[in-house]
Amino acid sequence: MVTAGCTSQPPNFSPKLVNYVPHLTSEEMEGKITTSTFALQQPRCVFNKLVNATDVIWLVVALSDAIKSFKAPKTPEALPYQSFRKNYFYMTLNTTVSNYPCPEKSNDITILRVGSETECVVDPSRPDCNGPLAGPGPYRVRFLAMNSTGVIIKESKWSDPIRLIQGRNPDRIVVKPRRRRTETNVIISILSILSAILLAALIAAFIYKYSSICDKPMSADFVPREDPTVVRYIVH
Repeated sequence: MVTAGCTSQPPNFSPKLVNYVPHLTSEEMEGKITTSTFALQQPRCVFNKLVNATDVIWLVVALSDAIKSFKAPKTPEALPYQSFRKNYFYMTLNTTVSNYPCPEKSNDITILRVGSETECVVDPSRPDCNGPLAGPGPYRVRFLAMNSTGVIIKESKWSDPIRLIQGRNPDRIVVKPRRRRTETNVIISILSILSAILLAALIAAFIYKYSSICDKPMSADFVPREDPTVVRYIVH
């Protein structure tokens, strides 16, 4: 990360507005917006011909309703991430214009993930922390170019409002009866009853068949078979 100097803005000095509106990445990707982050398109070919190689490009993250009160800070450290809840602004993702080359190559990564750092959330030595966003917003962002003396010389327009995905409050979740499960239970009950009826019918048929065989009278022509006579021979 590059840290700018500590010189405040000169009196009555107004940075030149660059005709560029920051926006979400145009790439089709999962997680373009999450509950605590969003993916911006890098400002390629925006500041390249307007700033020096030593100037620093910053990203300002703001609550959407607060942008009218934004004033150029005396130093980037005056708007730390750790005080975002109080200041409604913070500055992060500081880098030189060389990291936004123009023209871009087809295999270049051109995404800025806002809110991706977690290890510096409460670290006062990292006021430029790119920490996760705590609420759904909406948020708006702009890019600033700051020279080596800490003076903001260029600034982009503000982005359109960006609203994060909001998790549902469990207290507001209405549990509806599952009709499909009820219908399934009815079908299972009917099949069970039919199976029981079929089994009972089979048992009754089996009992009737074999009871008829046992009750049938013996035929009068039936002659019991005599036991065979065993003849013994005595050998002299």
